[in-house]
Amino acid sequence: MPGPDRRPTALVTGPTSGIGESFARRLAADGHDLVLVSRDADRLAALAASLEARHGVTCEVLPADLSDRADVHRVAERLGDAGRPVDVLVNNAGFGVRGRFVGGDVDAELRQLDVLATAVLVLCHAAVPGMVERRRGVVVNVSSVAGFGPMGTYSAAKAWCTSFTEHLAASVRGTGVTVTALCPGFVRTEFHERAGMDVGSRSSGWWLDPDDLVEDCLADVRRGRVLSVPSRRYKALAGLLSALPPGGYRARVLTASRRRTGTSREETR
Repeated sequence: MPGPDRRPTALVTGPTSGIGESFARRLAADGHDLVLVSRDADRLAALAASLEARHGVTCEVLPADLSDRADVHRVAERLGDAGRPVDVLVNNAGFGVRGRFVGGDVDAELRQLDVLATAVLVLCHAAVPGMVERRRGVVVNVSSVAGFGPMGTYSAAKAWCTSFTEHLAASVRGTGVTVTALCPGFVRTEFHERAGMDVGSRSSGWWLDPDDLVEDCLADVRRGRVLSVPSRRYKALAGLLSALPPGGYRARVLTASRRRTGTSREETR
């Protein structure tokens, strides 16, 4: 980690709620200065003030819409600033499209793809070269267990994220940089409410706590694991999905898991 002249810096996208907020709070508690990236400038400012007061760290607020290419490149420029290096990148920003693909809103689908895939690619491309040059750095790409099976366009974007992360991790092996895909299942966050989904009480064992999720992920990062799948249930589900042949078998397993949680949609963030 950086020497005594500066604290490590982490950039977190989507930090104003859920998994992203848990990452921001945990990293601040561990002594990281933060760059917080989200569309909601007011919530970013409130979070920054809270973290600075509680942990004595410095928080930089960077309002940006990651479905907007110009905004993505502004964040990329910050990541590539050699004078203000970023040691940890957490690509967490989420996006969910309500409704079916066939006959649906293709512009919304493209915005989802931009947030879940294009932004991840661009921000990793900006951050990793400097990390490699410094011989240290951490990238966490928040993917989903949905990426292990066919669950619509959200699942397809998460499958890309996981595959891309595995490729990037192999590309930087031995450089001191680690790259991990976090693949959660259902998590108690605002994601489903914002997407207009009725998910019931969220009390079953399939629902995960975001703070516990982040704790487990960071433990996997320290172990150098490329894939972080939380909980025994989701590890077993991911293993089963990976072993099944493509097509209807995987779809039926995932449909059954959704019924156990009381959800009717494919998004799992």
